Amino acid sequence: MIFLNPAVLFGLLAASIPVLIHLLNLRKLKRIEFSTLAFLKELQKNKIRKIKLKQWLLMVLRVLIILFLVLAFARPTLKGVAIGGATSAAKTTAVFILDNTPSMSVIDSKGSYLNQAKATIKQILSLMQNGDEVALVLTGDPYNNDIKVTSNLSKFQKQVDAVNISDISGLLNSAIVKAAKILSKTNNFNKEIYVLTDFQMGRLADKNSISDLGQILNDKVRLYTFDYSRKEVSNAGIDDISLNTQIFEQDKPLDFNVTVTNYSNQRLNNLVVSLFVENVRSAQQSVSLNPGESRILTLQAPVKQSGFIGAYAEIEDDDILEDDRRYISIYIPKSIPVVIFTDNADDSRFVNLALSAAGSGQTLQVNKKNLNELNSSNLSKYDVAVIIGSEGISRYDLLSSFLKSGGKIILMPGSKSTLQNFDNITKALGIPSPTGTAGKEGSDINAFTFDKEDFSNPIFRDVFSSKEKKEIESPAIYYHYKLSTEGKGENIITLNDGSSFLSEYKINKGKLLLFNTAPILTWTNFPIKNLFAPLITKSVLYMSSKDNSSNQIIAGNPVEINLQNNSSPQLKIEAPSNRTGNSNNYDDYVDIGKQLNRNFVTYNHTDINGNYKVYAGSNIIDEFSVNSDPAESVTKYYSQDKFADYLKKINFKGKYFNIDKKEDPVKIITQARFGSELWKYFLLGAILLALIEMAIARNTKRELI
Repeated sequence: MIFLNPAVLFGLLAASIPVLIHLLNLRKLKRIEFSTLAFLKELQKNKIRKIKLKQWLLMVLRVLIILFLVLAFARPTLKGVAIGGATSAAKTTAVFILDNTPSMSVIDSKGSYLNQAKATIKQILSLMQNGDEVALVLTGDPYNNDIKVTSNLSKFQKQVDAVNISDISGLLNSAIVKAAKILSKTNNFNKEIYVLTDFQMGRLADKNSISDLGQILNDKVRLYTFDYSRKEVSNAGIDDISLNTQIFEQDKPLDFNVTVTNYSNQRLNNLVVSLFVENVRSAQQSVSLNPGESRILTLQAPVKQSGFIGAYAEIEDDDILEDDRRYISIYIPKSIPVVIFTDNADDSRFVNLALSAAGSGQTLQVNKKNLNELNSSNLSKYDVAVIIGSEGISRYDLLSSFLKSGGKIILMPGSKSTLQNFDNITKALGIPSPTGTAGKEGSDINAFTFDKEDFSNPIFRDVFSSKEKKEIESPAIYYHYKLSTEGKGENIITLNDGSSFLSEYKINKGKLLLFNTAPILTWTNFPIKNLFAPLITKSVLYMSSKDNSSNQIIAGNPVEINLQNNSSPQLKIEAPSNRTGNSNNYDDYVDIGKQLNRNFVTYNHTDINGNYKVYAGSNIIDEFSVNSDPAESVTKYYSQDKFADYLKKINFKGKYFNIDKKEDPVKIITQARFGSELWKYFLLGAILLALIEMAIARNTKRELI
């Protein structure tokens, strides 16, 4: 048995007071004989002995009452049973799971949840002794698997003090698995896990990641949880920002879609949403949201420069700051290199005229090549490859590789195309093959016409005046291949025979536009219709646009950097300035070396929100955006019952203690380490003894009268 308040034991000296009082009351009386009392009977000796016995018993009871009261306040505690010679003084390995995800930035009357958790760790470290081992697992650093234990407590405290809110989200289950693996490698008898979190809903575990940890988290492990979620949190978050404009043209504004959600339990009125382009406020709009409501806002911003452009949407500060801003990167080409491959020079005449006369304000650098030159061409130099025909291609793999790695292809049959060769090229590119032909070359008898047009497709943007009815004067299609998307692509224009005149396919990182007829007058009069030039031009501009959605990364996830425009053996990654907390950007380097023939390289250090620039030498070749997981915006939290259910699922066999924010962690942990406190029993014993003493004292007083 040990005493948690040993200083109180000095009160045991008070137990001598009843003894002194009893001894002082034992006065010797002088005996005087009265002859007149001779007739009184002699007092019975047994009764006198009985009274003296009760007086001694009262003294003992009073001593015991004092002893029990003093012992109760000294908080006696039973030590754990020794196993194999180990006692409560055995060495301890403690793993601290500190939640530093964005939701822990909430501030209440005691400070931020994170700082409260760090203060709790400092209290617990005061219980550690020389030789004890500690380790720190951060929930907001789920990809760090190289965690080591240390017995240097002062160094560990500095490590804890240096922890800040991370932009990376993480699951508690992943951290607990890491803690279990750390404990499995230690030989110390006492094994403890401390979980300091807000138990944010959705951040506990993924169903697919739960496994049986019973062998590691056995009955020798003690797990303590600290829940810091008590405040009614007011939070709105920007869940998404995307570019609604997919064709970039000079002096025309870009449309951004910004998704805003109210995660609070109260209505938010006149929330201001601002759009910044290259750190300059370019648009602003206010919105009111009911609890749990999401709204998509469209913000327009003029963009006059070209190249990689960083933008972000921002709302006013609230309880969770990390979700108040969301980034996006845009690429607007200064010039668009286009190559036209054809097996007959005349087949490309109308396409070349349309692109040369383009009034988009952007420079189209058009190169014309014979189709048999495709086998030796470096397609990565071009934003768009227009292929008219199918004869003379022997390296279908080059086209397929170009498309899958992010290339853009506009494919049309040519005057020399055969159904068999066109079938070969469609199969190589992974798109549905033609099922046959329809019509007759050079004959307008029973010509086919447009049936349906998808005017929502970006190709039709600004082709029509917003005030006029969207109508197309259909060309006559004399001869075409019968094509169908078969659910693998999207129809943009279909003919009245049900075949697809123009369709779009997304294959891996690339895009393909497929026409079912050749751009020559023996197949169709489309090249001399008003729609031809703007449709061809818009198609090239649309295909050359960079898909920004693939370059938006959730913080902590890897990103694939496109190497098509790279010739340098080393890349420089310029990360956002807020990584280091000052105005200086953080530069990281990726060695490509002998991997120059690769199309992509993986980069993993995406731990800070913002726009990252990728340089090859002094030239910027790519840019990508990193944002927090929207799941961190949620302001609902798990109950302890839910966590207890989780412990059952992972087959936790140890002892579990939940410590409330108002409780003293040192007291509870000490009690858990050494056993159960006995002060309640001593206090109860003192009360029972006092009742017995009162009864005996009352009876003795009556006998003395």
